[in-house]
Amino acid sequence: MRTWTRTGPRFALVVAALAMVAAACGSTDDTTTTTAAAAPGDTTTTTAAATTTTPPEAMIDVALQLQWFTQSQFAGYYAAVDQGFYEEVGLNVEILEGGVDIVPAVVLDSGAADFAISWVPRGLVPREEGLDITNIAQPFQRSATLQVSFKDAGITGVDDLAGRTVGNWGFGNEFELLAGLRSAGLDPETDVDLVQQQFDMLALISGDIDAAQAMIYNEYAQVLETVNPDTGELYQPEDLDIINWNDVGTAMLQDAIWADEGRLDSDPVYRETAVKFVEASLRGWIYCRDNPGPCVDIVLAAGPTLGVSHQTWQLNEINALIWPSPLGVGIMDQALWDQTIEIATSEAILSSAPTAGAFITDIAQEAVDNLISAGLDVVGNDWQRVDVVLVEGGD
Repeated sequence: MRTWTRTGPRFALVVAALAMVAAACGSTDDTTTTTAAAAPGDTTTTTAAATTTTPPEAMIDVALQLQWFTQSQFAGYYAAVDQGFYEEVGLNVEILEGGVDIVPAVVLDSGAADFAISWVPRGLVPREEGLDITNIAQPFQRSATLQVSFKDAGITGVDDLAGRTVGNWGFGNEFELLAGLRSAGLDPETDVDLVQQQFDMLALISGDIDAAQAMIYNEYAQVLETVNPDTGELYQPEDLDIINWNDVGTAMLQDAIWADEGRLDSDPVYRETAVKFVEASLRGWIYCRDNPGPCVDIVLAAGPTLGVSHQTWQLNEINALIWPSPLGVGIMDQALWDQTIEIATSEAILSSAPTAGAFITDIAQEAVDNLISAGLDVVGNDWQRVDVVLVEGGD
């Protein structure tokens, strides 16, 4: 089992201009194995091929800044450390935990991290304000943001939010909701009662709000981990209605890998390191797709707050955000980028469309080509969700 550093330097790097975008989400020898795509529901590892590699003598130290605390949202990166994928390409990766007071783009631009994980809008806003960063890979192909309500509220579509008390987290998490309301002809300022919501579902469960913001891999599961006082059993999906912004058409791209744009242009070693980092990271996500059970164990060993059933649910839903990746995992879908930019500009998140270089594809494409050459499935058409049994409190 490889080891990693769970936490690194803590950076209280909040600036007024970025307040709207504060964070919301192997073996011990030299023999490694690649895995074939698992059958639906299979959590076992199937050996497809074995290769023997020797890590370079001169390892390069790399710091990765996460957007949020340790959880399965970042499983691919933890797996890449644990399974030795970074080590094989000559990288010694330290994972820096995120938090409410950490803006990954600022940490990256300051030089305190070499790469960062951040939602696309949360990278583009500081970039517009002068930070020298660029999106080099886009593992998440879909948005995870939902608006959740109980069945008896009768909120089955955006139109039904009219006149309701609607929770949202703010801090830049609300833009899909605002754009969705406007797409239905509703004025967010007058047609709904928007209220600040904590990063949990207590206000929904207590009846203080009619619809709550939730990530499908996190807060939505928290409702399903809560006992329904009317039945004495856990709430079930059939007790809830959800509005999925992917279906509405106002979804925005989320977790991406960001790099220092200036260093990419001026430092050939850093660019080579970026290719290696993306390749090993995407290999970590492939591992977590094909080996969900062992991947959850890796996350649990890193010390997340919530337990095994919650992390298993989360990885299942994270995989659904990544797979399938028709262009190859990590390759930007131009249409999804364009949709994100349209919403970002229409909602005044950005003053204008980002300048050239806000995202690049050559690094991810080189990484994907290397994975294909190694015989790995970079599309994941055969992936399917597994059945996850949640328990009270997510334990």
